Amino acid sequence: MLRLVMGMVAAGTALCVSGNHEQKLARALHGRKVATSHGLQQSLDQLAAEPDDFRRDAHAFIDGLISHYELDGGNLVVAHAGLKEAYHGRASARVRSFALYGDTTGETDEYGLPVRYPWAQDYRGRAVVVYGHTPVPEAEWSNNTLCLDTGVVFGGKLTALRYPSREIVSVPAERVWFEPVRPLTTGSTRSGSPAQRDPAQLSIDDVRGTRHIDVRYTKGRIKVREENTAAALEIMSRFAVDPRWLVYLPPTMAPPATSNLDGYLEHPAQALAEFASDGVTELVCEEKHMGSRAIAVLARDAATAAKRFGVTDGSSGIVYTRTGRPFFDDAATMSELVARLRTACGPLMDDLESSWLVLDCELLPWSAKAGELIRSQYASVGAAAGAALPDAIAALERAGARGLDVGELLTRTRTRAANADRFRKAYARYCWPVTGLDGVRLAPFQILACEGRAAAVTEPHSWHLAKLAMLDDPLVATTRHVFVDLTSDASQDAATAWWSRLTDAGGEGMVVKPVGQAPAELARRRIQPGIKVRGAGVPADHLRSRLHRQSRRAA
Repeated sequence: MLRLVMGMVAAGTALCVSGNHEQKLARALHGRKVATSHGLQQSLDQLAAEPDDFRRDAHAFIDGLISHYELDGGNLVVAHAGLKEAYHGRASARVRSFALYGDTTGETDEYGLPVRYPWAQDYRGRAVVVYGHTPVPEAEWSNNTLCLDTGVVFGGKLTALRYPSREIVSVPAERVWFEPVRPLTTGSTRSGSPAQRDPAQLSIDDVRGTRHIDVRYTKGRIKVREENTAAALEIMSRFAVDPRWLVYLPPTMAPPATSNLDGYLEHPAQALAEFASDGVTELVCEEKHMGSRAIAVLARDAATAAKRFGVTDGSSGIVYTRTGRPFFDDAATMSELVARLRTACGPLMDDLESSWLVLDCELLPWSAKAGELIRSQYASVGAAAGAALPDAIAALERAGARGLDVGELLTRTRTRAANADRFRKAYARYCWPVTGLDGVRLAPFQILACEGRAAAVTEPHSWHLAKLAMLDDPLVATTRHVFVDLTSDASQDAATAWWSRLTDAGGEGMVVKPVGQAPAELARRRIQPGIKVRGAGVPADHLRSRLHRQSRRAA
């Protein structure tokens, strides 16, 4: 390995920084007494078998290695154990020590290894920092830093970063070359993982200023400008729940391409075709509950909530909206909802061997949370039409009886009245009175996470639906669904027929999702996680007007 690296550096095709093992080898070559552990004795034995010229060259090469490189005009920093921003481009004993050994707390973990301070969690620098030193199971971005040490010597993987595309490339180890002192799979925060921090420790630097979000399966990042983070921070600080509960904020669901069938703005054909064009073969069509999106974070008790989420106010869960606000303003109603959900989810927690759950849900009726929206944007329109159009029709009928030519206008006005009636019925079926939790239904459709499992990305939707069927409480609504094989025309026809029956019976429609994660060959493509397909019961003109308003708002 030394011969390869020295040759590449001499040829100008590689750069090399020093690490703690190189420093230990250098001290041994200088004749100092060092512990010959972690493979050092093998390296010394191999060097002893080499010619004197090579040993001298290797000694000089190792002595000449610098602590870190600052590349690409300061946009990329490479150091063996990482480097905080204040040390970039600087040279001192402290900088070199950090680059070689990282930052430790002075403690040792259960394996006798030093506990390392998670400096990457506090890093907010502009430059990308690439480092290693502490092996991790997977290379993952954390605050513009990336640990590439994935333990190839311990039977893990050899990992590289393609820069500036930020693509991570890995190959598996041929075998276990050396047994690790600490298992690579350990999840202990005291094991020196470089990207962990006490979840109860909040930092405003996490959410202010220009931020970059690394997106799974893409080569780029999403940039959130400072003015946008400031506006979001203002709103969330005033109206959102305790940020320690805010583990997830859901996106809105995309509709399919516009249908070319008469009377339909949306139709299953377009949704199925889009997934088929993406190479997906298995789908699940889930009943779309017409309510308000809700995220339920549930702990078995207050002690679990304090331990897992850092919430110490005595609460054991929360249900919040897609914008992070408490679903119910009344504390008693919220407490009752959380208590009932915790009881209903008890068997599921036992089955998953978890003391907490995060569920993605829809809370019914729509009017329970969207009452003001319905009154201002929907009911007001329906009421105005109901008050004006019957009188207009009556006046036109009287005018026609007197021989005036108002036939075309009368027909048009009657059509408007019929459309207004359809409009009122379209939203009214999703509204009913509730008192406290009486009349409220919660429809969970995905287990986002539980102890040791990010289920939203590790489990297929068939698993989620089967697990959620365990919930037994009148408060909990089930999600009807059918599976679709996109290689079968009959299966697609059956899904379309199911959607038609659902919407004909007054349902809003369905959400179409890939059953599992994208296949490896599709992993870098942007595939929709779900597409909503609403039915003809929702007037097409109304949907078009909403799309028009949204496009104007986005512009």
